[in-house]
Amino acid sequence: MNEERLYQVIIGPVISEKATQVAEGKGKRNQIVLKVLPDATKKEIAAATEKLFEVKVDSVQVLNVRGKAKRTGRIQGRQKSWKKAYVCLQEGMDFDFLGLTGG
Repeated sequence: MNEERLYQVIIGPVISEKATQVAEGKGKRNQIVLKVLPDATKKEIAAATEKLFEVKVDSVQVLNVRGKAKRTGRIQGRQKSWKKAYVCLQEGMDFDFLGLTGG
């Protein structure tokens, strides 16, 4: 896979109540939730996660999030649609967003 593409696949982490619960391990799997490019594949997401965050990926589940319809007065619009990835890490792997440095 193209290394330049791998650096562009992951847009950022998803910060929400559900994502925090999933990351803390309240479910049965050790997962992180990421916002990714709409045309990214599971293999690209796994490779990018392993390369950027130095963890081993077990599996990846993706879902497309439709943009919400918004309205301001008489003007109607729609937010952008985007793709979310649930990345399952292998046993013993730990992930910490706070330990990352911006670049």
